[in-house]
Amino acid sequence: MAVVNQYKFAGIDNSTSGSALVPLGTGNPLVNETYIIKSILVTSAGTPTVTVLNNSITVIKSAQLTANTSKELLTQPLIVEGGSAFTIQSSTTDSFDFAVSFLNILKEKID
Repeated sequence: MAVVNQYKFAGIDNSTSGSALVPLGTGNPLVNETYIIKSILVTSAGTPTVTVLNNSITVIKSAQLTANTSKELLTQPLIVEGGSAFTIQSSTTDSFDFAVSFLNILKEKID
């Protein structure tokens, strides 16, 4: 089995959602992947609070944003294991954009 490290970036330019957003895509990471998230950078036109969930566990609760200012949510890397759900949600429907920088550790089976 080979391990492949890929540095990746995912972002969502979201104009009006108060619902949970899935920045890494539905069903990601896959079972044979592990993501190490280094940065979650958020920007909002309003002043919502942001909640981040990793596999239905709240890892960041009600981080307050300032209008028209970018804010880094992480102070330490966050591990998202394969088969887990990772979501970010705003408390309001203001314009809310975010960017996630992460390392994808992909375990490939070589025949």
